[in-house]
Amino acid sequence: MTAPEHLKISGPEDILGYIPHSLGYWPSQSLVAMTMQGKRLGATLRVDLPEGGGRRGREAFARTVAEYLLADKEADGTLLAFFADGGFDGAGREGRAAPSFRPLLADLECALGLAGMPVRDAWLVGDEYWRNVYCTDSSCCPQPGRPIAEIRDSRLNAEMVYLGSSVGAPPGTAAPGSVGVPAADTAAVMAAEQRWSLALAGKGSLRAQFDAVLDAWSAALEAVSPVAASPASSSPGPGSAQTGSPPSGPLGEGPIAAEPAATAAPAARSRAGGSGCGVLAPELAGFLRASLRVPAWRDAVLVMAAAGRAAATAGADAFGIFSAGSGLPVSCPPLPEPRLIPGRSSGPATGGAKRSAPFDAKVLEAGAPETEAPATEPCGSRAEQGPPTAGPEHRAALSCGPDAVPGYGEVLLGLSPPVPDWDALKRLEGLMQALSSYGGGEAQAAALTANGWIEWCRGRGSFAHASLTRALDARPGYRLAELLSEVVRRGTICGWAGRREAAWQKFGSDAA
Repeated sequence: MTAPEHLKISGPEDILGYIPHSLGYWPSQSLVAMTMQGKRLGATLRVDLPEGGGRRGREAFARTVAEYLLADKEADGTLLAFFADGGFDGAGREGRAAPSFRPLLADLECALGLAGMPVRDAWLVGDEYWRNVYCTDSSCCPQPGRPIAEIRDSRLNAEMVYLGSSVGAPPGTAAPGSVGVPAADTAAVMAAEQRWSLALAGKGSLRAQFDAVLDAWSAALEAVSPVAASPASSSPGPGSAQTGSPPSGPLGEGPIAAEPAATAAPAARSRAGGSGCGVLAPELAGFLRASLRVPAWRDAVLVMAAAGRAAATAGADAFGIFSAGSGLPVSCPPLPEPRLIPGRSSGPATGGAKRSAPFDAKVLEAGAPETEAPATEPCGSRAEQGPPTAGPEHRAALSCGPDAVPGYGEVLLGLSPPVPDWDALKRLEGLMQALSSYGGGEAQAAALTANGWIEWCRGRGSFAHASLTRALDARPGYRLAELLSEVVRRGTICGWAGRREAAWQKFGSDAA
């Protein structure tokens, strides 16, 4: 499918209809702020509405929203949408959102005006009705508001559905109709994981074994389909739970729908062409899960997908994880033949792939509006807190120069390469999602954490938080999930998500 260069907006219902597609779900108790660049939509930011905090809390919230939106260097205005459950009552009065809504709007108007992005328009969206917050003309803004159906039936929403987009379930909720993995499949993969864990014991410092692990992951990434499970599209609305994918643009992420169904049966995923392990033998699936239990290998897989194998290998060398050969044999299962994909080379991805940017909208999601995103450090310095890694042995100095191989810290923070290989990361997401469905423990926590990191790289904080929470449920205290959860909680935005030229695009190189 080829997306057009621009989507034309003819009215407020089009703008409000775009938001659920942009985020991938219908927001609840949220402020959605969109920058304007002249008459063009820019970045989209979703944050939870503040609960209490008084005047100082509202002012701090408004300042933080403005600071996030300043990432759009071309912004000259802002649109606001307050999604409040029960926004209106039956008598046409604003519902429980009303007491905090007006003062908050005034604080936002002040902060955004001082930032050079004055509020151009604002809406309140409830369960059944929506209305412009500034309009007092009953001929165009009747009480109790205009029906939500106008948003669902808007022309832009129809165009989005035609482009293959739909609105998914909110983060952390299961997609309806998902099917559990057959017990026999789970038992076979878990038994293989146990065997391979024993076979790999004591080999974490072997260079030959490191290479074999990356060989296996490269082959697996080439064998699985890049297309996430995507049921039929449908119109957005409160409580809608369809799975699908929206557009993207300038400053950060573009949207896709909810997480790929974690529980779809592998055989069904394979038949449907979706991401999954249906094309992988249980031995290989078990081997991949076993390798995720070694932090250095897990990190190398993430870096390889985003920046290429050279970065993964050079980073491991820089960490000094390799030792002299101990005479232990290299362990690796039979690998599948790479699947031939039109328009794609048959070799492993090397990162930094260019892709088109067809839309003029982008999405940033912030989980904790009370904090600022830290500034990136100059080349040659060390990040004070380091990347979210397994331990101090995983910290490395950043490299410089246009041809330099990026370090693990640069990749994990989204600072380098200039553009990650989003196609490879999408494949890795599908593979990790499938691997996480075969059972719990450390391997499941690692796979869910990897997907949380990918969602954070896209700029989707809510989805990242949901995946990381599941990882910590699978393995309480899992260090990488804890570190990434703190990054998301602070509202820190990935380096790639903060730059238009690097941001993830729904209808980019992985468009179907």
